[in-house]
Amino acid sequence: MKKKRPTLQDIADRVGATKMTVSRCLRDPETVSEGLRERIFGIAEQLGYIPNRAPDLLSRATSHSIGVLVPSLTNQVFADVIVGIEAHTEPAGYHLMLSHYGYSQELEERSLASLLSYNVDGVILSDHDHTPRSLRMLETAGIPIVEIMDTHRPPLQQAVGYDNVRAAYDMVSEMIRRGRRQVIYLAVRLDERTRQREQGYRQAMEEQGLTPVTLQSSQRSSYTVGAALMQEIQRDYPEADGIFCTNDDVAVGAYFECRRQGVDVPARMAIAGFHGHDVGQAMSPRLASVVTPRQAIGEAAAQALLARIRGETLAQRVVDLGYRIEAGDTL
Repeated sequence: MKKKRPTLQDIADRVGATKMTVSRCLRDPETVSEGLRERIFGIAEQLGYIPNRAPDLLSRATSHSIGVLVPSLTNQVFADVIVGIEAHTEPAGYHLMLSHYGYSQELEERSLASLLSYNVDGVILSDHDHTPRSLRMLETAGIPIVEIMDTHRPPLQQAVGYDNVRAAYDMVSEMIRRGRRQVIYLAVRLDERTRQREQGYRQAMEEQGLTPVTLQSSQRSSYTVGAALMQEIQRDYPEADGIFCTNDDVAVGAYFECRRQGVDVPARMAIAGFHGHDVGQAMSPRLASVVTPRQAIGEAAAQALLARIRGETLAQRVVDLGYRIEAGDTL
């Protein structure tokens, strides 16, 4: 059952103003005095107020829509996840309301407020960390929540994905087992999953008495960024014999930069990526990668969310679908 959301009247009662004044202030803040405006927005924040764009008569009805928040619309990882989600939501008669937030918690907060204002029946989130206001809105909404792509940390309600720390640890351990001793981690975006993979990388290196080195870029993942980071390795770490990349785009870019510079892969440099994208599996030599079940994650997340929307009890808080270490031809 959805919780009763705070209303305009709830805010008005606490502020000591009329419902119409509160509504006017929230629509156009400049129409009321500064002092009143601050009180209204303060109470709205405190209550976790979510604007409701649905007609009042339908505000307690199900919308047959599901909110999906993803950090990127161009990243193949999330494109695959969305395909999996839609495979179950569309036949069930649920419409996806999709929003992206560019890896920004503040933009995620605004996107979440917009989605919740349409009275969605559940939400699928792509990250575990949120602003305090986002958490209050989710609590106020009282709807089923599923987080995807991360099972390493306890979820708000339910999570579907894999353990990024363990996956990185297993790949780097395989590189070390094959004789690599100076493996460098290439990190981009610097989001939570990138940091988790760095944690697994460091654990694998330090367990073998090896020195971890991370090269970072705050730019979005791309072949160009991978090539630029490879140039940095050649300049500053000429003895490096392995690269573990936070995703396949970076790894492919690093590989082609090795080709350009005449660096033999894998004889001189081992390269591994993350996610097992088609481009890495189709190229020759085939890219070593942590292969993740993105579409299956979307399907499992949708199934879990729909079950709870139907009123079924939460059967499993964490659904770990695992991953596969693909050695390819670049180790």
